[in-house]
Amino acid sequence: MDRFDKAQELEQMQRDLAIQNRTTSTRVSAFFCEDCGEEIPEQRRLTIVGVCRCVTCQTIFEKKQRVYRR
Repeated sequence: MDRFDKAQELEQMQRDLAIQNRTTSTRVSAFFCEDCGEEIPEQRRLTIVGVCRCVTCQTIFEKKQRVYRR
């Protein structure tokens, strides 16, 4: 196994851990959006564990993240 294989293995392990941590979040969902302050609907809070933004603000947040990653 060369250094590139080891680097790929490490990268995959880090990805797997990140996915596991994201899916097993124990955070409590917020009742109000941290960006606009509007109430987050109950169905969204129950569906997405640890949600902290309303749909509109989350969409804006994700679009900004995509722009900054380029």
